Amino acid sequence: MLESKSSKSTTVSSAQAVEGRTPVSPTAPTSHPLAVHAEWLGDHGFTRTHGSRFAYVVGEMARGIATPRMVIEAVKAGLIGFYGSAGLRPETIADGLSEIEAGLGPQAPAWGANLIHTPQQGGYERAVVDLFLKRGVTRVSASAFMALSPEIVRYSAAGLSRAPDGSIARQTHVFAKVSRAEVARQFMAPAPDRILQALVQSGDITPEQASLARLVPVAGDITAEADSGGHTDNRAAGPLFSSLSEARRETAQTHGLNPDLIRIGLGGGIGTPWAAAAAFQMGAAYIITGSVNQAAVESGLSLEGRKLLADAGPADVAMTPAADMFEQGVHVQVLKRGTLFPMRGNRMRAIYQSRSGFADCSPEEQKFIETALGESFAHAWQKTRDFLAASNPAELEKAEQDPKRQLALVFRRYLFFGAQWAREGDGARVRDYQIWCGPAMGAFNEWVKGSPLEALDNRSVKQIAWNLLDGAAHITKLQALRASGTDVPQSAFDYRPGMFE
Repeated sequence: MLESKSSKSTTVSSAQAVEGRTPVSPTAPTSHPLAVHAEWLGDHGFTRTHGSRFAYVVGEMARGIATPRMVIEAVKAGLIGFYGSAGLRPETIADGLSEIEAGLGPQAPAWGANLIHTPQQGGYERAVVDLFLKRGVTRVSASAFMALSPEIVRYSAAGLSRAPDGSIARQTHVFAKVSRAEVARQFMAPAPDRILQALVQSGDITPEQASLARLVPVAGDITAEADSGGHTDNRAAGPLFSSLSEARRETAQTHGLNPDLIRIGLGGGIGTPWAAAAAFQMGAAYIITGSVNQAAVESGLSLEGRKLLADAGPADVAMTPAADMFEQGVHVQVLKRGTLFPMRGNRMRAIYQSRSGFADCSPEEQKFIETALGESFAHAWQKTRDFLAASNPAELEKAEQDPKRQLALVFRRYLFFGAQWAREGDGARVRDYQIWCGPAMGAFNEWVKGSPLEALDNRSVKQIAWNLLDGAAHITKLQALRASGTDVPQSAFDYRPGMFE
């Protein structure tokens, strides 16, 4: 049971929230009072496996926005925390892992780090997996995978062994973040034999590990990513969850697996107790939050960026081109209110599609480009050129002969730095902040208005999570009472946030 809230709160804990205020029908059975605690929500096997108090994941937010401090505080609050290591250099990730280990102690449960699929950066994925295995990172949240890579299979298989009772034990756990059933099926099934054979031949895994990997799913935890911030397919949570549930049933039947060993969690759009309760009611093994944590005190986002998030409403988000896949037309969901970034990004994409290079742009388009860049195109290209000369000479050689490619690379640089300026709090580039954000942020802001959590200083991952969980337990209890014949008025489903001790 969660600890009681302080006197600032307008409600009490979930076990007490209904008593004294919910009318009970005289004909309804009341001899066995119903109790619902936040600890009971979700899959109990999930919390036992990962060592958390609650079936609640503080999701990885890339490029260090989910900081080591956020992970530490999440675990201390009984949650699972993932370090936002995607996009960081291996040496930076290593420093973050050291900070987490220092804060939680060696071999602490309930935390992990992010592994993002990066086929365009040869060797990066392998270097990060090498680091995770060397440092004993036992949980990885795999994101942006459209197909299995040898490295995610290697990480999954490297932790397999036979337990004394003959069962298969896992030491490395993969949380696969997906928004499509065809991708989920690959993680729900055993690893393809061709990948396993190649890994054995290269010495990356043992023959015994390959044999065990043929008997279990690549990932035991599948995170259904609905309408989230950042890279998203803007999927509705209900249809997505049912689609993945069907994929689990079919995949388990095809491969002779126990479907109960494939847990499906749900994230994207969870910023209020009603959304959290709905996810658990659908059967989610766990819930995962992202956007709402970006405004937390432990976030790696600047104070200026966090203030912009605190003013957002549910509709104050927009889709704009992604820096890493600009040419392919891939989009990310970002904050719209208070910035010009999504509008500028979309116009850059439209210009790229219609022009062969900067010289081919109209005077008005050239003015727009240089205003957004904050410098001349020639100066921006020279900076891009200098970077490529040191990091990717082959790409530079191609771009030197192709003005359209130069245009794309300069636009990608702008999109990349939008996120950098938001993290650093560059006061001169506030209008160009790229802040990954879904509608859950605005829903959260509406819910906490007038409560202690309206103040940014009170928004810790613990207070955010415990309020969401306690509220979800409150709503779940009321719904169960209603379903069992108790007369519960609609107003009883209200839940106001407060500060937990």
